[in-house]
Amino acid sequence: MMLLPAALAAFRVRSFRFQWPADLLISWAIEMEMLILGWYVLVETGSVLLLTLFASLLYIGTLVAPMMGVIGDRVGHRTVLFATRTSYMVLAATIASLSFAGMLSPVYVFIAASLAGLLRTSDIGVRSALVAATVPPYFLIGAMSISRTTADSARIMGALTGAGLFVAFGMGPAYVAITCFYALGTMLLFGAGPESKPAAGAPHTSPWRDLLAGIAYIWNAPRLLAAMWLAFLINMCAFPLVTGLMPHVAKSVYGTDQTGFGYLVASLAAGALCGSIALSIAGERMRVERIMIASMVAWYVSLIAFGQVNDMTVGIGCLFIIGVAQGGCMVTLAVILLRTAAPQYRGRVMGVRMLAIYGNPVGLLAAGVLIERIGYAATAFAYGAVGLVFTFIVLLHWRVAVFPARAPSAS
Repeated sequence: MMLLPAALAAFRVRSFRFQWPADLLISWAIEMEMLILGWYVLVETGSVLLLTLFASLLYIGTLVAPMMGVIGDRVGHRTVLFATRTSYMVLAATIASLSFAGMLSPVYVFIAASLAGLLRTSDIGVRSALVAATVPPYFLIGAMSISRTTADSARIMGALTGAGLFVAFGMGPAYVAITCFYALGTMLLFGAGPESKPAAGAPHTSPWRDLLAGIAYIWNAPRLLAAMWLAFLINMCAFPLVTGLMPHVAKSVYGTDQTGFGYLVASLAAGALCGSIALSIAGERMRVERIMIASMVAWYVSLIAFGQVNDMTVGIGCLFIIGVAQGGCMVTLAVILLRTAAPQYRGRVMGVRMLAIYGNPVGLLAAGVLIERIGYAATAFAYGAVGLVFTFIVLLHWRVAVFPARAPSAS
């Protein structure tokens, strides 16, 4: 009976009570936006290559994510989140205006995706650093698991709500709702903080020197470096086939409409939500390294199975299992990074971790080419097999760092 209060202990912290709903609203808005625009691009262009290009543009800010981490270490992670989320709100309002004016076209959608992509990639890393800076270390697994539910629940409610709003009212009204979510999520940040973090260095240190110091810090920490490579593999081999390419799976593999597409996305997110909640309850009693590796292996194996399925009901079940593995994997990976990194480097470590997301557009673009040549099933098998092989290579090379005799302290 004491497990549930322990899982929710992070809510004793005032900052987390404000940050969690703020992150929730932003995650819902982002998921609704990606679903609506992805379907719009596919319907308007009829090209899976342009769909993968659109999905890839959402990650072009990957290269600037480390510098966003430097800025967060300098001026505060809450300040960075406030600035970026205000920009999301402005872009969403612009799309809504173009839609109401009858001027929206795929060209404008690609421009908006490019601008949003410059900032959005950094959001997960910066919000994680803010959690670690405001929540006591002994609440960290529970806090990160609960924080992860914002993204997982967004994929459920964002997918179903976004599809429902789009079908019932059209692009313009749906984007008004998205803009309101962004606005509320931004305002709630006023209640987050203050951050108890040490200064990143001397007041007049160059930001580039801070960034290089952060990269050197990661390079010389085998545990952090191994985690970065594993994150890159996940983004290149595991995510593309069940995120950016899901509209293609829904339309071409299962022959369903946008509502069916929403069910597929929601089933993946429901599994991830269950995985995150289970981890928030039991995670403190288990070694996070073992959970992470077991989840990665289950993810790749389930991805291979999903690619061979032609029945939508079975596919939904496979996606739920993939989601459970995803939830366990992503939370434990973030906890390992945050626990291993020194407090003054957290922003930079999470910023560099966002560079791993660069594997996602690479994987998406390669998958777009492969699917047109060998089909979705063969592509899914290839991606899952490559992910498994290279995961074991990383584990063999850094096995002592990944599985230390004594786990790093939570302090």
